[in-house]
Amino acid sequence: MRALLSLIRGSLAFLGYTLNTLFWFVPILLLGLVKLLPIPALRKLMSHLVDGCASNWISVNTFIQNSLHPVRIDVQGNPELTREEWYMVIANHQSWVDILVLQRIFNRKIPFLKFFLKQQLLYVPVLGLAWWALDFPFMRRYSTAELKKNPRLKGKDIEITRRACAKFKDKPVSVMNFVEGTRFQAAKHKKQNSPFQHLLRPKAGGMAFALSAMGEQIHKLVDVAIYYPGKVPSFWDFISGQVDEIRVHVTVADIANEMRGDYINDREFKQGFQEQLNQIWARKDGILAQLAGEKEIKTEVSEQHA
Repeated sequence: MRALLSLIRGSLAFLGYTLNTLFWFVPILLLGLVKLLPIPALRKLMSHLVDGCASNWISVNTFIQNSLHPVRIDVQGNPELTREEWYMVIANHQSWVDILVLQRIFNRKIPFLKFFLKQQLLYVPVLGLAWWALDFPFMRRYSTAELKKNPRLKGKDIEITRRACAKFKDKPVSVMNFVEGTRFQAAKHKKQNSPFQHLLRPKAGGMAFALSAMGEQIHKLVDVAIYYPGKVPSFWDFISGQVDEIRVHVTVADIANEMRGDYINDREFKQGFQEQLNQIWARKDGILAQLAGEKEIKTEVSEQHA
């Protein structure tokens, strides 16, 4: 009976998410097409409207969660957040559920999250066009083999990132980056010989490029630690009601001037940036260890974020 209930609950939730996505996809795409007109004021207005539609999409998804597969998200840190600020958001990455958690706890608290995406994801049916309309930054990274074959590609990935982030200078935005570059798995952790207990080694390039492209516009760093008691859930585990609790810690800090510079050509800056990111990751590793060891977590802001 429990398995049958999970199947019914998950199926209804998936149907709800799908219908909600298709419903909001239409106005998001239409408003995104209007943004192609070379009228700056109109583009700015359309960007606000598109983000508003996306926030409504997240709100309905949260309603579906609370109705069909309620989960308690305990948020620690109690940071001061506003929709009028530019943020760089970084988090550990374990599951696709991470994205649902981040969207839920930050929806209408900060500007709508813009995720760095691989260029290939532009071709994902429906969602690819929605991400394009929402100005998600699509990144193209060239391999060493590609650069050897065509040296003219050197620096192109940086220029693509810079162009993607340049449009964020006109209105507040939250740029999201999973700096580990992939989801945490025990095999990957062992292969990397990671010095962290709960984390893979952080990759500094994407974050450094984004900070460089944004200039002084973005000066707040939101560091998020996500912990799943028991086991890391799959998307199906989440929507079928097999997740009871998720623990999250949020830290907000100013971005140090030492984290702005030429990551490609300045070797000293590159090493310094990686060291600072490693320090942030070491603190996050300690926070995750604390979350894992706590039996009870204060929920001062969990209801505010739910």
